[in-house]
Amino acid sequence: MTSYENTTKPTDVPVEEFISQVEHPVRRTDAEVLDEMFRRVTGQQPVMWGPSMVGYGQYHYEYDSGHSGDALAAGFSPRKTNLSLYGLVTQPEAPALLDRLGKHKLGKACLYVNKLADVDLGVLEELMRTGYRYVTEELDQEPRHGA
Repeated sequence: MTSYENTTKPTDVPVEEFISQVEHPVRRTDAEVLDEMFRRVTGQQPVMWGPSMVGYGQYHYEYDSGHSGDALAAGFSPRKTNLSLYGLVTQPEAPALLDRLGKHKLGKACLYVNKLADVDLGVLEELMRTGYRYVTEELDQEPRHGA
């Protein structure tokens, strides 16, 4: 088996510092809105994953190949060309919600929007809520311990 090291890991960079340095003014404002929404919906404080991903919560995964690791449960990255949102589209409720979201594109596991003004924020919030719940309750393969 080939050893694989996940290069996208939590860092100590303050999220507010990262967001304040986003060059594009609309993308920066949208990042501030997304940060507030993800904090409220997930109940998690954000953590930078790698140099450009803002994550909320995390989950443990393991593939049949034996590769395992931890990843952000939900989050976003304000990229130059769009906003990339993570942890929202692999859940069972996603197709119906995406039909109502507004202008967007999909990647394998990412949702891409040009700007928040292009989408229904209420539908986006529901994608966040159901996506975060799915990732943390259904996909997280870390042993659970009582509270």
